[in-house]
Amino acid sequence: MIKRLLNKSPIKTVNAHCDVPCGIYDPYPLQINAHTIIRMTELLEKDADENRKTRYVLVKEQHAEKLKNELRVLWGDYFKENPEIDVLVKKALQQGSKVRQTVDKKTAQELLTTVQEISEIFWKTKKRETFRIKSPYPTTGELVLPK
Repeated sequence: MIKRLLNKSPIKTVNAHCDVPCGIYDPYPLQINAHTIIRMTELLEKDADENRKTRYVLVKEQHAEKLKNELRVLWGDYFKENPEIDVLVKKALQQGSKVRQTVDKKTAQELLTTVQEISEIFWKTKKRETFRIKSPYPTTGELVLPK
């Protein structure tokens, strides 16, 4: 009986950051995931041990998917009618797929650059200036942070 009701119901399942919405959004996790992807790519390029390589691939895959999920939530729940963001999000999602398919530091770095552009736009919508700092991670890239 319940199954029949659910099948006829117009209710659709949705996924979101927390479905409230809580209003807590931050692009910082995107940057951390991108840095992790870069680091795993670096390790894959120089380590010959098959066991470690398998682990690096797994972590790279997980962080690419986490990045894509965080990005979808930010895009779908936070950003409203922003053509520039639409283009950048599509680009980042495609780059997120490409870093999963390859072991290419240039591609991973391009993903970080796109995520940083998204971060700057995000903070601009909050009327916050941003600045860049050298990351403390082995990737030696930068982080975009609000002032």
